[in-house]
Amino acid sequence: MNAISHHAALIYVMVVVSASDGNMSEGELRTIGHLVRTLPAFRRFDEHRLLAVSQECASILQERDGLDAVLGLIKEALPEELRDTAYWLALEVALADTRVMVEEIRILELLRRSLEIDRLTAAALERAAEARYRGA
Repeated sequence: MNAISHHAALIYVMVVVSASDGNMSEGELRTIGHLVRTLPAFRRFDEHRLLAVSQECASILQERDGLDAVLGLIKEALPEELRDTAYWLALEVALADTRVMVEEIRILELLRRSLEIDRLTAAALERAAEARYRGA
C-alpha cells in the first residue's frame, strides 16, 4: 500500500472516527471541513482535495482488514509531533454530535494505542475536548 501525506493521515483519522458508527453525520462532516480550512496542521493542503482524500480512506475501510490498513497508513505518515494533534482531531469529530457512540470510543482507543499516545496525554486532550463542547 502506498504511503500517504501527513495531511491525508489527519483526514483519515477524522474519517475513521466519523464512519465508525456507520453514519457520517452532517455535523461531523461540517466539523471536518472547518478543521481542514482553519488549522495550521493543514497549511499547504488543497482543501478541494478533501472529498477525494476522504473517499480514498472510505474505500480502504471497505476492504478486508481495511481498518488495520488505515491505522497503519496513519501511523506511518504522522511525525511524532502530529500524533497528539491527530488524537485531538479524532475527539473533535467524535464530539461534533454532542454524544460519543460506543463505536467511536472503540476507534478512539485503537487510535490512541496505534499512535502511542500515553494515557495521561489522552486524558488531558479528552478533558479539554469535553470542556469545549460542554453547554451551560
